[in-house]
Amino acid sequence: MLAFARKFHRREIAEHGAFSAQGHERWPVCRVGLTGNTGMKDLNRAMLEFFGHPGRQTSTAAQLGLQALDCMLLCEVRLLILDDLHFLKWRKTSGIEVSNHLKWIANEFPITLLKVGVGLAAKGLFSEGEATGDTALAQTGRRTTRLDMPPFTIDTEQGRRHWRQLLLTLEQRIVLADTYPGMLADDLSDYLFARSTGHIGSLMTLVNRGCQRAVRTGTERLTRDLLEQVRNDAAAEHARAELEYALQAGKATSRPAQVQAAR
Repeated sequence: MLAFARKFHRREIAEHGAFSAQGHERWPVCRVGLTGNTGMKDLNRAMLEFFGHPGRQTSTAAQLGLQALDCMLLCEVRLLILDDLHFLKWRKTSGIEVSNHLKWIANEFPITLLKVGVGLAAKGLFSEGEATGDTALAQTGRRTTRLDMPPFTIDTEQGRRHWRQLLLTLEQRIVLADTYPGMLADDLSDYLFARSTGHIGSLMTLVNRGCQRAVRTGTERLTRDLLEQVRNDAAAEHARAELEYALQAGKATSRPAQVQAAR
């Protein structure tokens, strides 16, 4: 999400310049992180915090909303990102309040809303309301296009190709003195899949911590022995053993057929 926002921001600046026709700084993207007790006023204040607006501490909820709209119009914001949306308790008063406020933003702000969270369907974001008797959230489901981020899988050839492409891309971004082509995609493919269980967050945590250790120890490359000294997140470590056994026993592989034949 952040990579997409950065790319979009830079594209807008390159096309339209750093300032608007009225001389205001152009900020194509506004990102707001939510918390477990975010209400309508808190959301409006968080948007104004992003812009450093002086009235964010003294205005009413309605005034904060109008001030946020004014900032986005002046700075020509095109994308509003609401991160950690899963923190909201949708069936509670504050959750319904924010849901209704998001509809107002969608109606009045000339922007695209990008809502980011974990398990939003289970939280009730896409609920039509009829099943629960709560119709306040129904319009949110009608106005939202759902994009999933499932974990990588290796039970199909396409899944194995996607996994390999991810590792090849990561190799290009690793800055260590002794890296080499195939360090991840060839030598550590199965191992990294077992340690991350195909989840991008777990993989990036492991690689980032591995790179830090490689620098501190002077190894300057990622190896299995080095990564064995790195602890990953609890969920990945818990699911590691069974998957690692299947890969080592040859019952599964993360390598595409063409790569296996070449080896």
